[in-house]
Amino acid sequence: MAAALGFRSLCRARPAPLRRHVDRLWMTPRRGHRLSPADDELYQRTRISLLQNENPLPVYIDSYSSRGFTVNGNRVFGPCALLPQTVVQWNVGSHQDITEESFSLFWMLEPRIEIVVVGTGNKTERLNSQVLQAMRQRGIAVEVQDTPNACATFNFLCHEGRVTGAALIPPPGETMLTSLSQAAQ
Repeated sequence: MAAALGFRSLCRARPAPLRRHVDRLWMTPRRGHRLSPADDELYQRTRISLLQNENPLPVYIDSYSSRGFTVNGNRVFGPCALLPQTVVQWNVGSHQDITEESFSLFWMLEPRIEIVVVGTGNKTERLNSQVLQAMRQRGIAVEVQDTPNACATFNFLCHEGRVTGAALIPPPGETMLTSLSQAAQ
């Protein structure tokens, strides 16, 4: 307080042109921190922190059929991509449609997905080697299986607490169920 009074009296003792400039500086608001391009614009990732998760339970596959999947009690028709606590439609028709671009949603997420389980239908199909190489370069392991085994592997890895994603294509043919509640009946 005493320093502020001393500064004011010092400013009043100066000549009038200089005093006006100092008075303007004294009255202008100041920010405590000035943002520079290095603070904000150089980061490549955007991070979102949720205050409250809508669904705190991990994603589990209850059942599958030729038309789609039942995930945490919700029906998903057609191919889908399962991410930690999220299910999205996946725009592929068969294993031949899987490209680097169709896998891009798995490496854009934070926290980083450790492994992606790919279900290719009734039997295990080979994926393009360039797609697998692109995933390896980004530090994401890819496990390619038939869809029934991919569903079981995904559930197992989620139960272990691993950060896992799944890219699943429904198996054509008869309806097959893997639901625990139906297996008990």
